[in-house]
Parts: sequence; C-alpha cells; structure tokens
Amino acid sequence: MVDIGTPLDGRDDPGDGWFPESVAAEYDDPGGDNAPAVVDPAVRVLAELADGGPLLEFAVGTGRIAAPLAARGLPVSGIELSRAMALRVSGKPGGDAVRVVLGDMTSTRVPGAFSLVYLVCNTISNVTTQDGQVAVFVNAAAHLRPGGLFVVEVGLPDLRRLPPGQDTVPFTVAPDPRGGGSLGFDQYDVVTQQFTSTHVSVSADGQGRFRRIPFRYAWPAEMDLMARIAGLHLRSRWAGWDRSALTAESTRHVSVWAAP
Repeated sequence: MVDIGTPLDGRDDPGDGWFPESVAAEYDDPGGDNAPAVVDPAVRVLAELADGGPLLEFAVGTGRIAAPLAARGLPVSGIELSRAMALRVSGKPGGDAVRVVLGDMTSTRVPGAFSLVYLVCNTISNVTTQDGQVAVFVNAAAHLRPGGLFVVEVGLPDLRRLPPGQDTVPFTVAPDPRGGGSLGFDQYDVVTQQFTSTHVSVSADGQGRFRRIPFRYAWPAEMDLMARIAGLHLRSRWAGWDRSALTAESTRHVSVWAAP
C-alpha cells in the first residue's frame, strides 16, 4: 500500500471533500452497503470478470470491495480522493495488499495496465458534471489492457415517483426504537440532471446531524455514449450483481464495457 500519511485524530481535512474523517469513522458500520449480502455478490462477479488479472478501483473508499478481492489473492489497486477513507483500507483483511493512490479518478493515473477497472456504489454520481463523468470513462479506458473491462454500479434516478410540481423523493424514514431516528431524501432538478441527497439523523439523546451531498445522475444510454467517446463498447448490463435482466422496474444497473 502506498504511504498516505497518518490518522487524522478526529479532525476533518477540507481536502477530503464530502468524505472527511467524521464520515469515514462511521462508513464501515455493519449493515447497509457493508453487509455480506451486499458485498459478497459484488466481489464474486468482479473476481470472475477480472479472470485473475489486476484490478483497479476508482474511489476505493475504505476498501469495502477492494480488500476482499485482494484477500482472494488478486492484485488490486485503488484511487481515492479522501485520505481519511483511504487510511482505513489496510485495516481490513486483505487490505494491506491493496495499492492506494490518492487523487481524483477523473485524471489520476496508476502505473500498469489492468484487466478490470470498476466503480461501484453510485460513486460515478459524485462527479457532478457531464464533462467530469466523461473524463472518468476516458481515464478508465486509459488504464485498461486490450480487451479489459470497465464496470459501473449505480442507482437509477427515482423520477417515476415525482408527480407534477414535486421535486423530492424520500429514500429512508427509519425511527429508532430507542429514540431518535433518521430521514433521507433526494431532491432532483430534471433539467440539469443534478440532485442532492439529504441525510438527517437524531440520536436518542436528541443530538442532530445534517448532511447534504450533491450528485449528477446519468441514464444508461448516456453512459453508453460516454463509453463510446472513451473507445469502449457495451458488453453486458444487469439489474444487479445477480446478473438479472434490467427492466423498467429496476432500481439500479451494473454495466460492463469492454476495450477493443
């Protein structure tokens, strides 16, 4: 693993963007996206697609996916913008073997040619301009060996739940039996394809926390065009890691593009 410095002792670094120490400290809480039922299918499919070759994860985060892949004996590298997140990779089984480079996935280069580049858990939407998302595809293609694959997992915008005159869709309302609870909702601008996710939580003792994060959504067809700009072509598209067919009722897609 590349030396990325020492822990931040609870301090937030503005350079870590939307994922500073205060967020990274809670990111690996059990359940949700960290549950084995979520992680294991993704790891299994990515390992199969890589076919033993080296993998590169854009926005590697705390190593939720990269560390289990490395624990299987696969060579894994990652790019991560947040040092607070990246510092936690080595603490996971297999994480010590993950090579992490700090940087922006739109432009940062990692030495080597990879069988598989992947970007999961909606992170393509953290890039909030179309030009930036195209740059992600171009950078992924630049890292691929001939015939290599680029995989993106991302949710589909929940616009079908927007009646005329409404721009907000709740995605979680979770009271805590011990007191407090959490509320989350997305607010869409269907003209610019920008949306913001708002997370509000209140602890049992009445302490509140408010977090708002900007995103940009892109439809699968738009991503196919981004891939074509980068010299890639669509190989597969599924509704999830179970490789089920994408339908009008799907809430996310896993798409696989191939280099020539």
